[in-house]
Amino acid sequence: MTTEPQFDPDAQAPAHDDDALTAEIESLKGQLEQLQAQTLLERADLENQRKRLAREIDTARRFANERLLADLLPVFDSLEAGLANAPQADPLRAGVELTLRQLHKVAEANGLVEIAPAAGDAFDPERHQAMSMVDAAGIAPGAVAQAFQKGYVLNDRLLRPAMVVVAKHD
Repeated sequence: MTTEPQFDPDAQAPAHDDDALTAEIESLKGQLEQLQAQTLLERADLENQRKRLAREIDTARRFANERLLADLLPVFDSLEAGLANAPQADPLRAGVELTLRQLHKVAEANGLVEIAPAAGDAFDPERHQAMSMVDAAGIAPGAVAQAFQKGYVLNDRLLRPAMVVVAKHD
């Protein structure tokens, strides 16, 4: 008759088995920490991608009509030049003024803002383009002396700078 070895819970396992188990547990803990760190990095990367995509979609939405509005700028210029040269008594003047106001209203509703510096306004190199410099009595040096062409900003992005003449420094 063969007898099977009996399991004795009080018996001590050999020391080399404990060391091997402890080493394996430590190894598994290290792998777990590594996987947790990798998971956190991947989550952060996905969150950053989501935010970047949301910003790109917002930018695309805000500037989707940029090309159309830029193409309308010469129309604004032509209508304003026509009004500047039209006699006050011309019956078509009121219709052109109304058309221009409606066009400006639609453009403004889509984020277009006019830059129309007046004589004496401070020169802003971010929004104005200096065409020349002149001696201008009564205007501070470095200020706008005359505006040649209006500029436009679309949702805080410069679409076209205002063309100006700047007063000379003494």
